[in-house]
Amino acid sequence: MTRIKICGITRVEDALYAASSGADAIGLVFYVSSPRHVSIAQAKKIVDALPPLITVVGLFVNAEATFLREVLSSVPLDLLQFHGDELPEYCAQFKRHYLKAIRVKAGVDLIQCASDFRGAKGLLLDAHVEGIPGGTGTAFDWTLIPKKLPLSVILSGGLDAGNVAAAIKQVRPYAVDVSSGVEASKGIKDAAKIAAFINEVKRADAK
Repeated sequence: MTRIKICGITRVEDALYAASSGADAIGLVFYVSSPRHVSIAQAKKIVDALPPLITVVGLFVNAEATFLREVLSSVPLDLLQFHGDELPEYCAQFKRHYLKAIRVKAGVDLIQCASDFRGAKGLLLDAHVEGIPGGTGTAFDWTLIPKKLPLSVILSGGLDAGNVAAAIKQVRPYAVDVSSGVEASKGIKDAAKIAAFINEVKRADAK
């Protein structure tokens, strides 16, 4: 079964709807330049409202280690997601399971990335858009993904209810990650779009 992560959650009601609709994980963005950025207080309120067994992922972009530790001291994150130029040694220092985001374009050696970040729980593969670390709503060429990567693949980048079934059929990822594809506006999720996206994932899995 393909796992589902709804990222860029900024409101309690969106987190609860994602969880009740069948999402396995939610993503909280601790990157101040993102329109989906949450404060520590906001994140804590969201996490405190969640039902059990929902994985909470914290997204960071080239964050100061002191800031990340401040977040961890207040918000019970289950998984870290690094979306910047972080090195493996940086990612490992927090003693938490983590995902490393890779912005995919022709020439990026994903086999080498998997080797470099062998301590990660998976690679989150996103579109490469110059100057933007993620959340662009842009898809990339899925044929650039090797058939056999030694780490779990979390597929991101421009996914929505209209293309996620095709993505699952072609890539066979461990999980899919969506943010802009289920939004009414940046940071505000659309309940109908969340439901449609999750239904399409389940439909693809059933085939």
